[in-house]
Amino acid sequence: MWRSKKFIIALATALTLVIITGGIVLAQTGSGTDNQAKDAMWNKICDIYKQNTGVTIDPQELQKAFEQARPPMKHETLDERLNSLVTEGKITQAQADQYNAWLQSKPDMSQYNQQLKDWEKTRPAPPDAFKQWLDSRPNIPNLGPMGGEFHGGHGPQPPK
Repeated sequence: MWRSKKFIIALATALTLVIITGGIVLAQTGSGTDNQAKDAMWNKICDIYKQNTGVTIDPQELQKAFEQARPPMKHETLDERLNSLVTEGKITQAQADQYNAWLQSKPDMSQYNQQLKDWEKTRPAPPDAFKQWLDSRPNIPNLGPMGGEFHGGHGPQPPK
């Protein structure tokens, strides 16, 4: 039992290091698409973890675990934010439900994965299905940047 708790604590520590170090590395490289910088970051995190715990972690497996943990954590964070806005009386439960329904209606973009990777480098216009989905975003005040999956000031903003 203690070993599994120790592993969970170690994994949480590693994920925290990933987030902090990742932000630093990406800020220094100026680009989120530089695979060498990302690989170096994962390797450094695993080295630090090994120094601190004596346990070796494979950088690729850690990256897979991080990528697997990110979507549910992102969804939970958004749910918590929407619930707090409802509790504070800034939005209604109907608006929160409307926003969740809109978010769930996002078109399947998997067929565009390679195009989206190329787009990150060149920034051409996103596919029409994605633009239509983004344009249909409900107008929910006080939601802020946590309220969607498309960040960074790109694309249309919700109507005021």
